[in-house]
Amino acid sequence: MPALGNNRRRTSRSLTRGLIAVSTGGAALALPLFGANIASAAQSHPAAEQKAAAGAPAADTAPAAYSVVSGDTLAKIARSHSVEGGWHKLYEDNRQAVGDNPDLIHPGLKLTVGGKGEAKASGASAGRTGADRADRSQRTSTPPAAPAKAATEAAASKTAAPAAQPATYTNDLDGWIKQSLAIMAEHGIPGSYEGIHRNVMRESSGNPTIVNDWDSNAAAGTPSKGLLQVIDPTFQAYHVPGTSMDSFDPVANITAACNYAAHVYGSIDNVNGPY
Repeated sequence: MPALGNNRRRTSRSLTRGLIAVSTGGAALALPLFGANIASAAQSHPAAEQKAAAGAPAADTAPAAYSVVSGDTLAKIARSHSVEGGWHKLYEDNRQAVGDNPDLIHPGLKLTVGGKGEAKASGASAGRTGADRADRSQRTSTPPAAPAKAATEAAASKTAAPAAQPATYTNDLDGWIKQSLAIMAEHGIPGSYEGIHRNVMRESSGNPTIVNDWDSNAAAGTPSKGLLQVIDPTFQAYHVPGTSMDSFDPVANITAACNYAAHVYGSIDNVNGPY
């Protein structure tokens, strides 16, 4: 094969980009170079597409799980998590877990905050599939929902029943007993208003801060305390979740005492003397 000179003159800039001269015994064959480039680009396209798809960040709109702590209320949790719709929306999304009384939540209860986010995230991810990209022009031409359907949905939302309001209780013996009864009902603890009131009046005359400092319990270092005169070991053993850990708290004291009475006597209603 004859050698090519280093100072050989180029005939055309565009020609040298697209053609290469190959000697075949004196005859020159002009072969296009751009064919290989096109083939290479076609082969690399799926890989680039997969890389782009793999690198796409997932939507961070999944619902958050929240565990109730002592002192929490639905309103407090809704404010701290900026729940749109406030505690009503939070209660609506967690009604099955909370129960019929949104005012009564106990530590350890698991709530879902922002429950609608997951569905939105899933829809967004589905919209990024290769098949959807291939049919993008068809999706963008989909007509909007019919006005009649939108009007029907709007009317239905206006007639929906309002969320239940949290129960409120007075800060006195009557209110403490009623609130305790509501908590007892949630936990299946038997007892009646009359049975609780009768035993409270005998044990403490309705004074939630009273302490017995003279009986055998006091001599043993565990004096009876509060409305139903509960000693600390009994209060801790029969404490009901969702109430205060302070044995002087009226509602916590009544509820723990009724729980103890249910296990020992069947119900606080069966207690008619020192217990």
